[in-house]
Amino acid sequence: MNENNLYDLAGRIAVVTGGYGVLGSSMALFLSQQGARVAILGRDAGRGEAQAAEIARATGGETLFLEADVLDKAALERACERLMAEWGEPDILINAAGGNQAGATIAPDQTIFDLDAEAMRRVVDLNFMGTVLPTLVFGQAMARRGDGRKGSIINISSMAAQGVITRVVGYSASKAAIDNFTRWMAVEMVRKFGEGVRVNAIAPGFFLTEQNRTLLTHPDGSLTERSRDILAATPYGRFGEPEELNGTLGWLASDASAFVTGVVVPVDGGFSIFSGA
Repeated sequence: MNENNLYDLAGRIAVVTGGYGVLGSSMALFLSQQGARVAILGRDAGRGEAQAAEIARATGGETLFLEADVLDKAALERACERLMAEWGEPDILINAAGGNQAGATIAPDQTIFDLDAEAMRRVVDLNFMGTVLPTLVFGQAMARRGDGRKGSIINISSMAAQGVITRVVGYSASKAAIDNFTRWMAVEMVRKFGEGVRVNAIAPGFFLTEQNRTLLTHPDGSLTERSRDILAATPYGRFGEPEELNGTLGWLASDASAFVTGVVVPVDGGFSIFSGA
């Protein structure tokens, strides 16, 4: 632990799944700005290679693209082997891959009985198993090293896991599962492997991303009624900006949170604590 700068991330090896999405790319850039070596993991080689190159140009840091589907354990294992061959074992894993599908969302003129069960299964797989499998693969690499380095796994939850947000049933259920898995894995890691790997999560409030844009904005960019309701329930009265997650990310990734594990931190402009009155 660097007692002079508890937030120091220089030289740490970070893996960011979904690192070319709106939130994941911001997190990957931030980690590189802090001196970490950043590997972006995803299945779209074109986007991933471009994002890694863009971050390297912007920060002068080391970046790498690892091609793997977060639902393919064998591909994740190959990606981890490549990472360790080139850089060594990971210090940080950010599980930022995720998304939603129309069939797992209840339209205004539908009820729960119109739910597309297969679409819901795909959303639960992507968000939940897409967090579990990278954690198993990269978390094992962190846990089994014997050099005394500490690891940090950071999952991405959602306000949809904290209470009932209408329509997004598949997404909500999968993010609630991530919360439970975060707490369970935190206990498992410290009981079986000591203090070497911490597991926490960030629960973002409402940010405009690729998967929610059609729910929150009209084609002309104006806000939907759903957006206006959300902002009325958010004391800040606005959507978050991706970089506003990075302070919490840096804290959880660094030695500044060395005695913190199993927590889900809301970064939500006050949404989770506001009664509306």
